Amino acid sequence: MSLPKTLAEDVARNLVMVARLIDEDPEQAYAYSRIALRLASRVAAVREAAGFAAYATQKYAEALAEFRASRRMTGSVELWPVMADCERGLGRPERAMDMAGEPEVQKLDKAGQVEMRLVAAGARRDMGQIDAAIVTLQGPELASNAVHSWTPRLRYAYADALLEAGREDEAREWFGKALEADKDGATDASDRLAELDGVDFVDALGDDDEQPAPTAAIDDTAVVAEADDADGLDDDDQDDGQDEQEVDEQDDDVDGPAKA
Repeated sequence: MSLPKTLAEDVARNLVMVARLIDEDPEQAYAYSRIALRLASRVAAVREAAGFAAYATQKYAEALAEFRASRRMTGSVELWPVMADCERGLGRPERAMDMAGEPEVQKLDKAGQVEMRLVAAGARRDMGQIDAAIVTLQGPELASNAVHSWTPRLRYAYADALLEAGREDEAREWFGKALEADKDGATDASDRLAELDGVDFVDALGDDDEQPAPTAAIDDTAVVAEADDADGLDDDDQDDGQDEQEVDEQDDDVDGPAKA
């Protein structure tokens, strides 16, 4: 869907802020995503960004509704793994397992299939099936010496599952393999190895030396006033609102999905 130039620029500015803040300040990113959503709810990219911002703030029902809306608009299966992870976040690992067996998984690229495997293993762990989780993570991707963007997280998840199963020596080996592949620091494999080796880290800063973390504030110049012609939410999304009501009842009780 195309937007008038001015409106498109306003939406783009808010989406840029979502991307910039989602890791360091998810709540602010979420605030920007809501502005973009009110301005252009019929744009798939906006729905996807709103979904990831909600996901980052553990608003899993809201995230799931936005991902479903984006998928309806695009027909893409790319968001299938994160949709399944939202089911985990809502305390429904069985639904995540059902999604892991759906035909959509076969349409994912290799990275998506690995991500789906990570989600399925997490769902197994949620259900107390640690041995099944370990088996779920095993496969040619884990055994391969080739390093891809998903390799550190796959090896890390496998090591973490082994450790939970009491297989400490194997866990140490796989945390080491995860660290070897993790050039960008995507995991805390080095810290986990140190813990297994009994190394304690001491904060070099005293209490008086600690500096407060900077707080990101919404830049008034970036926040765009709602346009009169901004799109409203799709009527089709009313069903997804049921999930949002459901999460309101569950937010205090449901833990977020395990992060590899």
